[in-house]
Amino acid sequence: MSFKKYFELRGSLTPKDRVILTIAGILILIGCWFFLAEALSKQLITQNASIDPSSLSLAQRKYYENDSLLIANYDQLEKLKVEELEEYGLVKEKVYPLLPSPIKVIKSFPELNEKDDVIGNTFFSIKLNFLGYLVAILISIPVGFLLGLIPLFRGLFSKIVDSYRFIPLTAVTGIFIMWLGLGSEMKVSFLAFGIIVYLIPVVVQRIDEVEKVYLNTVFTLGATSWQTITSVYIPYVFSKIIDDIRVLTAISWTYITIAEMLNKGGGIGELIWTAKRQSRIDKAFAILIIIVIIGILQDRLFVFIDKMLFPFKHVSKGNKH
Repeated sequence: MSFKKYFELRGSLTPKDRVILTIAGILILIGCWFFLAEALSKQLITQNASIDPSSLSLAQRKYYENDSLLIANYDQLEKLKVEELEEYGLVKEKVYPLLPSPIKVIKSFPELNEKDDVIGNTFFSIKLNFLGYLVAILISIPVGFLLGLIPLFRGLFSKIVDSYRFIPLTAVTGIFIMWLGLGSEMKVSFLAFGIIVYLIPVVVQRIDEVEKVYLNTVFTLGATSWQTITSVYIPYVFSKIIDDIRVLTAISWTYITIAEMLNKGGGIGELIWTAKRQSRIDKAFAILIIIVIIGILQDRLFVFIDKMLFPFKHVSKGNKH
């Protein structure tokens, strides 16, 4: 098998090649992650949580019960052997202050499930995501069509709506809290706003991309303005906008975590905040992995819906290859 095809500019891959290379890429990434985590790890002397403090004498418990004394004598304690440390209720433990080991991240999932209800919080975030998207789509598409098709509305509001994209969304969280409080209504509204400011200009852009040949054809056939909208603009825009919505799903998870960190109302954002306060970087990475998996599943779902609603797009792509 020739490897030259893997380096051809704009070359294509077979489905089998894609699967093999994807698996290889994941393994390489995990391997680099593991070795980098181990390189950045440290051996620290800490209290041995697996022993009963009452089994130690008063003299032996001096380091176990006094953190300041342990820190003050840390250099001397490092010279002791493992058996000698155990006499004081201490143990040498490998810690990962910057990057957790993949093994440690995997081991954190059971704890997340038992103590943090990660499944319930994940579905809560998915619900917020869905509601935010639903509100954003119901507002963005009609407004986008008005701005894209009616010159009066485009002249009045198009530039204003475009300028909303430059608003830092993290800065408006306080405004949404003052308006709607800290409940789910605020989170859904904040998420919807974050999507709307990007989606409306995209709808307008898709309308502008409609080719003249389609418009000339329906004009020749004597179609009315409404018939032109329903037979040309709506099918074309909807077939394109689903790809734009699919891309925006990645951004929406950023907004969800921002909104959920504001109060203890549940969700993945709250779990990340809790992991940060507990200095549990392994839990934080585990939650990020969950978000990535959800994002991949969402992306596949959008692709499936796209194939069901607009099969002609995928047939044309297949013919090109």
